[in-house]
Amino acid sequence: MGKWIRRIVWLIILGGVAGLIVWAMLPKPVQVDLATVGRGPIQVAVQADGKTRVKERYIVSLPLAGQVMRIELKPGDTVEASTTLLAQVEPADPALLDERSQRQAEARVKGAEAAQQQAKAQLGRAQVAFENARAEFLRAQRLLDSRSISTEEVDARELRQRLAAEELRAAQFAVQIADFELEQAKAALLQSQQSTLNASPGDWTVHRFRIPSPITGVVLRVFQESSAVLTPGARLLELGDPTRLECEINVLSTEAVRIRPGAKVYLEHWGGPKPLLGSVRTVEPAAFTKVSALGVEEQRVNVIVDFIDPWEKRQALGDGYRVEARIIVAEAEDVLKVPAAALFRDRDSWAVFILAGESAELRHVQLGLNNGLEAEVLGGLEKGERVVLHPGDKIHAGLAIVDRQTLSSQSGSSQAGSSPTRSSPTGSRPTHGSPSSSSP
Repeated sequence: MGKWIRRIVWLIILGGVAGLIVWAMLPKPVQVDLATVGRGPIQVAVQADGKTRVKERYIVSLPLAGQVMRIELKPGDTVEASTTLLAQVEPADPALLDERSQRQAEARVKGAEAAQQQAKAQLGRAQVAFENARAEFLRAQRLLDSRSISTEEVDARELRQRLAAEELRAAQFAVQIADFELEQAKAALLQSQQSTLNASPGDWTVHRFRIPSPITGVVLRVFQESSAVLTPGARLLELGDPTRLECEINVLSTEAVRIRPGAKVYLEHWGGPKPLLGSVRTVEPAAFTKVSALGVEEQRVNVIVDFIDPWEKRQALGDGYRVEARIIVAEAEDVLKVPAAALFRDRDSWAVFILAGESAELRHVQLGLNNGLEAEVLGGLEKGERVVLHPGDKIHAGLAIVDRQTLSSQSGSSQAGSSPTRSSPTGSRPTHGSPSSSSP
């Protein structure tokens, strides 16, 4: 009897060992990260660096030859139009003021008069264009109230009105500068004539030429600070209004073709707590060659962006400050989307692995917008299905898979149940990997 008992025990032991061996040789489910297909907004953007710049800047130059007195103004000083004295010039040696110098001064006056007429003509065209754009926008708003026009067309006409307003302000600034340059040219001609007639050096101070500020703004740069004898056309100062800024964004030409005027722009990492909102005004038609940090020649295009946020939100920004721009080239509000980390190429189409029961299933999908992080799904998936993130070479159709997050949650729950000291006093604090934590 005892002999049979021993045999039965050994048979049980051998059966258990064989069962363990078989169980160990069975394929185990592969742990993977899963994400749920859902709906939501998606944006496709072009990211590039840029810098701010003053919209209308003016360089004050010397209208006649002479000795410039020391300029006391510093960058950042405020100037008032026709009030603030920028520089003073003492006449040059009268022996140098020959007939040729007189002819040159007269020619500058005639050139300034022609520039003034041209600026006034441009102002008239800009005024007509702005009034036309404003009338179209107001008409579009009335049609929108009666639902006879789409919102996109109203936005397009609003953009044209805003562009026309910018052109009008630029034309007004050009007329103001042309008037100032004409006055300076006439004053320089009169000063030259008076200096030629007056050969006494002691009277030169009486005829000292004074240059007032042509605009109201601040001093951006001082090119000539010390006293020196300069020739006509020498740069003295650069003036501008820092409250009227724009951004110059430098993008690749292959990306510039996707950008359209009116596109929304987020200006980030400029130093403030929140991104600033802007809008593309124009994409410059000419590209230029720039060498990248890796020594590769690239064709670049400047995209000019206007600020939409008021100046009060960006007072710290100045001329030439660095910004990082995110230009929206396409967006949708409510689409079915999948993480880009789940996508891979299978022959000539995109595909994903989904969790079907307890195994992986290959599914081909049709995609729309793709921003590198998420992709719009046009077909092949349904909301709520779970896809495998970062599928490796070991993943194939029919392979048994298990969610790594689920295993971590179960392991954490069992550890919490066996060790009461790990649970929180209220019992509401989730452990790592629990369902309350965010999914990948």
